[in-house]
Amino acid sequence: MTMATGTGLVPMRVSKAVGLKDDDDFSEFMVLDELAGDRHLVIAVGHAEAFGLAASMQGLQWRRPMTYQFTAALVRGLGGRVREVRLDRIVEGAYAATVEVEGPQGVARVDARSSDALNLAVLTDAPVFAAPDVLADCIGRQEGDSAEAALMRLALAADPMTIRRADRPEDLPT
Repeated sequence: MTMATGTGLVPMRVSKAVGLKDDDDFSEFMVLDELAGDRHLVIAVGHAEAFGLAASMQGLQWRRPMTYQFTAALVRGLGGRVREVRLDRIVEGAYAATVEVEGPQGVARVDARSSDALNLAVLTDAPVFAAPDVLADCIGRQEGDSAEAALMRLALAADPMTIRRADRPEDLPT
């Protein structure tokens, strides 16, 4: 269900989590694709957030709920649903999000880190939108010769992160 049409927000799809090793450093990213175009958002995130997204996108189930599964279940348990996620502003150089939740008390807009909001969107099948200035900023960051630009371009081309369970012998490397 597309809610933010007519607002100038751009419909996006979460496409993958990516992990890159650069010398001794690791960098993780979430990549979003524009639904009706060819623009991409590449967002640097922490390891736990990228891991959570990759696991959710692969449909992995855990014996006990992880943080994002718990959050999604909590929203549902309170009679609510995530209506949409908006990557709608830049705060101190980082992309910030608003999660719109609907429940028995009405609609609430909740401030969130983009990585948390996107993990929740994937688990709840909520539509994701990006503000035009957020898209423009990200595209600008991908240009040039900086280390950040190079990593972002690598993230676009990289294969999605794969999570394997160690308790299943068929998932262990040979």
